[in-house]
Amino acid sequence: MGKSKVLFTKNLTGEGLINIYEKLGVKLEGNIAIKLHSGEAGNQNYLRPEFVKPLIEKLGGTVVECNTAYAGERNTSEKHKKLIEKHGWSKYFKFDLMDEEGPDKVLEVKNGKVLKENFVGKNLLNYDSMLVLSHFKGHPMGGYGGALKQLSIGCSSSEGKAWIHSAGQSKDQYTIWDNLPEQDRFLESMADAASTVNDLFKGRVVYINVMKNLSVDCDCCAVAEDPCMQDIGILASTDPVAIDQACIDLVYNSEDKGKEHFIERVESRHGIHTIEVAEELGVGSREYELINID
Repeated sequence: MGKSKVLFTKNLTGEGLINIYEKLGVKLEGNIAIKLHSGEAGNQNYLRPEFVKPLIEKLGGTVVECNTAYAGERNTSEKHKKLIEKHGWSKYFKFDLMDEEGPDKVLEVKNGKVLKENFVGKNLLNYDSMLVLSHFKGHPMGGYGGALKQLSIGCSSSEGKAWIHSAGQSKDQYTIWDNLPEQDRFLESMADAASTVNDLFKGRVVYINVMKNLSVDCDCCAVAEDPCMQDIGILASTDPVAIDQACIDLVYNSEDKGKEHFIERVESRHGIHTIEVAEELGVGSREYELINID
């Protein structure tokens, strides 16, 4: 597949986001979906609206989210919309809870390891292009969270999230947690799901990963650990596999002593397996050229 281009900047500001998007040289057009993590109630690490506001306003996009499949303040549309307002997303931006109304859009998984179907919020089909704006961090189940997780878990409906977590066994968010599959089957299901959304927007999608507030826990955790590493920077690419691999490599190559805690979280959950399988599925390449734009 060859090496993919991944841009990097240490400029962790709204202006830095705009600059790295422009330097990538891909112009998103039409009705643009901005897929990001809006943050669970109580979480202290998620990226705030004010940080991403300059880029989203420049693009004129719509912030999109889907309901969760675990207990909290985002597993029903009513609670989720209240939290979106509380966190300030709907104050600044157009907002679309893509699975607020069904039925889900069913995407075929081509040559998947585990899944044959992926269930996404039906409103995803209303968009011409997409910016996947990920907060790169650790994750208690996936090992890490980045572009591939946003494509898979992030774009799936509440039932679709249950489907991925259960490796295609159930769409019931209230029962899946009692009988979870073997870990690698879950990670392979994430890669399968990610491939469908990447294919849907092929050539019309940009990935930006923000390496800030580097906790081992996800923004979905109401009680999350504080960051264990210093902020690193912002990366941008058209390849979700390459950008996630580049972030992982920046952690491993860091001189920050806190990296050991982060790496333990990734390795204990086999987090790299998601990247490996996504590459096998043709989603992208783990071989990349990191280009510093500072």
